[in-house]
Amino acid sequence: MSELDPDELLPSDRMQTQALEGDVTQIHRGHRYAEEGDTFTIEETTFEVTDVTDRTLGDLTDEDARAEGVDDLEGYRRLLERAHDNFEWDDDSEIVRHRFERQ
Repeated sequence: MSELDPDELLPSDRMQTQALEGDVTQIHRGHRYAEEGDTFTIEETTFEVTDVTDRTLGDLTDEDARAEGVDDLEGYRRLLERAHDNFEWDDDSEIVRHRFERQ
């Protein structure tokens, strides 16, 4: 288990604030940024990574989008398009889900 820099796992202030408020409980990233049992701290609140799972973009659901602070999968897709230059949604693109909870 390691202590992570929260900026590496949750790369925006919006997501960190939403994690503190309980609105963000997971994030999908293009690579593995943590292992189960790792922790990170935001404003003196500690979170533990509870699950790290390999997935594809095609696996994502509206529930996944809501767990990342977005209303639905279409909103999540638009968020990715804004956040990443030249992003194209490909259902076969490999991603990694990092779930976490407040300790």
